[in-house]
Amino acid sequence: MSKPFSTPSDGRLDEARLRAAVLTPDRIWSALDVVAQTGSTNADLLAAARAGAAHGTVLAAEQQTSGRGRFGRTWDTPPAASALTFSVLLRPAAIPPAGRGWLPLLAGVAAARALRAAAAVDAVLKWPNDVLAGGAKLAGILAEQAGDAVVIGIGINVGARREDLPPPQPGALPPTSLALLGAASTDRTALLAAVLGELGEWYQRWAQAGGDATASGLRAEYLRRCATIGAAVRVQLPGGTELTGTATGIGPAGQLLVDAGDGPVPVTAGDVIHVR
Repeated sequence: MSKPFSTPSDGRLDEARLRAAVLTPDRIWSALDVVAQTGSTNADLLAAARAGAAHGTVLAAEQQTSGRGRFGRTWDTPPAASALTFSVLLRPAAIPPAGRGWLPLLAGVAAARALRAAAAVDAVLKWPNDVLAGGAKLAGILAEQAGDAVVIGIGINVGARREDLPPPQPGALPPTSLALLGAASTDRTALLAAVLGELGEWYQRWAQAGGDATASGLRAEYLRRCATIGAAVRVQLPGGTELTGTATGIGPAGQLLVDAGDGPVPVTAGDVIHVR
């Protein structure tokens, strides 16, 4: 019987147990490191990707001082148990470029499934991959490309108190944490292992299907988890324009389809607001 995950007395991630659980022959992960502090795990892995770092590299940080979100937003985290911040480096060289648009959505599916299983919270997705629970934002995901590599950063609010969380952006959902939601677990070591487990399994399934979201089951799973589909939305598009309508589905490359009255319009990038 495997030993349960432990938490070091100072609240740090248990790096040794993570490596034992994650760096196994049947998984895609090739290296895992935990650092005490960095500016951005995504920035670090993007630099490592350019230097030739291997597919399946994982970097987690106890504290992140210059984290980045979508559209240039910042996301800093205090030390230890307040948040779980990490990035993974993937090299989907065999996947056609059009299919790679599903990678951010795949990461969202993995995070939502892991949080449901490991923390027993009712996690759902807002397109493309914000993780929501209790009507608030629990986790954010950012995917960035460097050559043939894609780096996916995930930040999950774990033990944060209300006063630790930033005020919501205008029109955006307020942030929350696993602690505020009364989650069954706030063990960051177990949570990271769970997310990496789901992410690795879904990546393998998707890659073996040649990046086909339908054949791999990814499309069906995403639609099952996504609260945006069927909702009235306002999408703030790059360039300052807006699109208002009903989110009706997901396009072949992971785009959000929004019907503004004249048929579905594919949205590749934009900030989605659920209209109440």
